Amino acid sequence: MIAPRKIKFEAKKKRNENYEFRIYLKGNADEKELDEQFHRLHKELFSGYDCSRCRNCCKMYHGSIPEADLVRDAEHMGLTEEQFIEKYLTEGNEEDGYQTKNVPCDFLGADGSCQLGECRPESCKKYPYTDQPDRWASLYSVLDVIEVCPVAFEIYERLKKEYGWRYRR
Repeated sequence: MIAPRKIKFEAKKKRNENYEFRIYLKGNADEKELDEQFHRLHKELFSGYDCSRCRNCCKMYHGSIPEADLVRDAEHMGLTEEQFIEKYLTEGNEEDGYQTKNVPCDFLGADGSCQLGECRPESCKKYPYTDQPDRWASLYSVLDVIEVCPVAFEIYERLKKEYGWRYRR
């Protein structure tokens, strides 16, 4: 598996190749089968991967906190809702509610843990979304994810092998 510190560099080198593979999948992959492949590879590769040793997702993105989670998250941090918002958040778009003020995410601990623990948002728990349904329809977003997550990068590389796909410049 590629080292987290090298992922962006290596993924950029393969940007055109990965884009071409996406086009190939859109035209040739069965939607249901592709979901099964993503899910299988996700389960296999994440079973032995310690995300706390990477946390590129936390280092490269703002965290998104839904408005419905504010009270719970504030209590978890020992703050009032107002204190929590003032200390950590800015308003996001309507869909996300709020986002963290900083990148890396304000809740990323020095040891790679999330200070919100199990209270962390669903979007964080589900990242990189490679086990979520309907991957065929969201293959474009996968291209962004493979520049951040070493496991997602490896999933994409293994899919190329499974399809016997070769990049032709």
